[in-house]
Amino acid sequence: MPVSDLTLPVSKRLPNTLRRSFYFAALPTICLLVYWALGETGLIIFALTTPIFFAFYCGFKPHAQQAETGQADGLTAAQEQLETCINDMLFSARSDEQFALFCIEIDDAKDVARRLGSAQLHEIQNRLQLRYANCLRSKDVVFQSGPLHWTIAITPGKNLTLEVAIKQADRFQAVLDDPLFFEDDRFYLTSCTGFTLAQKPFKSAHTLLTQSHSALAEAFLNGPDSVRAFDSTTRRKPPQKASPNLADLNGDIDTNLFAWFQPQISTDTGHISGFEALARWRDNAGNWLSPATILPALENAGQMERLTNSILTQSLTSLKKWDERGLNIDTVGVNFSESDLANPRLFEKIAWDLDRFGIEANRLCIEVLESVIAGEADDMIVRNVTRLSELGCKIDLDDFGTGHSSISTLRRLPVHRLKIDRSFVAKADFDAEQQKMVATILMMAERLDLTCLAEGVETLGEQSILAQLGCRYVQGFGIAKPMPFEQTEDWIVNFQSKHVSTPQIGSKTS
Repeated sequence: MPVSDLTLPVSKRLPNTLRRSFYFAALPTICLLVYWALGETGLIIFALTTPIFFAFYCGFKPHAQQAETGQADGLTAAQEQLETCINDMLFSARSDEQFALFCIEIDDAKDVARRLGSAQLHEIQNRLQLRYANCLRSKDVVFQSGPLHWTIAITPGKNLTLEVAIKQADRFQAVLDDPLFFEDDRFYLTSCTGFTLAQKPFKSAHTLLTQSHSALAEAFLNGPDSVRAFDSTTRRKPPQKASPNLADLNGDIDTNLFAWFQPQISTDTGHISGFEALARWRDNAGNWLSPATILPALENAGQMERLTNSILTQSLTSLKKWDERGLNIDTVGVNFSESDLANPRLFEKIAWDLDRFGIEANRLCIEVLESVIAGEADDMIVRNVTRLSELGCKIDLDDFGTGHSSISTLRRLPVHRLKIDRSFVAKADFDAEQQKMVATILMMAERLDLTCLAEGVETLGEQSILAQLGCRYVQGFGIAKPMPFEQTEDWIVNFQSKHVSTPQIGSKTS
């Protein structure tokens, strides 16, 4: 059933239709009454004024009302169309049949859309739509419900069990195994999938959509390329579709914002080289919210500086505690936004924090997005980055390869390490083109006396090929997921206890 051909339910169209029918059916009776009461003159006046009356009250609306109605229709029409389609499928299902609804979204969809541009984004969405459609039967429905976001409804069937739904989700994930080509560019993408299963008596389409979105939110919290089924006991909130604000977070930065830590490993020694601090939020109801909800809400509320201050304080506190417990963690990385780096008082703030915690500056990595310093960076940003580097802080250029940094930019700013974006890392263990891209970045970094860290390492194969190519540091779900501070000590001790130093070429072992 092609979704584009659907219309609103008859029940929603019926009142307007009946109202118009009543008006026209009553006209002859009204004419007779006017003639009986007012004669021919009254009938002529009625005949001349009636079209004007109908045109004004039935055909036209004030401009503001038209605009408001049009806007509301634009926002709700697609959702109503999708819900109508799902309700039709549920209505036709037999009592012994089950129904499955999937929500799929490309990981880091906003960043991917920003990197692609409108023309590439439109083309790639069309290709992915076709790939998903090829995984389905003729009666199943795939509906693009947002940028890089799809909803897929599977026709009810007797054998649509949880195991079958999981296999179907795996097929949707496998859609992205092959790269997408656009002109001279190639893209490796991953996605998260959430789904819900239902049986009669079915809940409404709106409820099932909410359930599948909740499962998708759960998948996002478990990292890229994750799949989760809806669980009625879960308390996760679905992703915010409208622009989120501070009220959506149901909490306060001082009590609800937590720094979680993801380890970074040296491929030379196999030791833990540091941790990156990542923002997590637990609202007053106990729900863990994803960064995709947290960051836009705080940015819209003008609270990014408070977020950075909180994460920096928690990171330095954690580094101090690791030292006290003899865990030998060298560095901690903290992300700084463009607005943070443009703050004239940033240098004094960080210098003061390092001093009060007794932490040496070279143990703090300032993580800066490539897009922030690409081209002609703001003079204040250049000043702050330069002064922090002179203080001794290490400067990591995050998501390298996704922006437009030139070699002159890298030479102009005191960058110490490039963080290779995971779009270059994905499937590098068997894709020769990916290996060439990584090797090129590593060669350039070596000539510029920079080190590299590969982000988004998800498999042992990727970690192995990166080490062979000469990438000195790796980070990703294949090593460990981000974890709260309370879990880091056990993870560090367990990792170090299993660690065996990587043999060096030409060295002797005793």
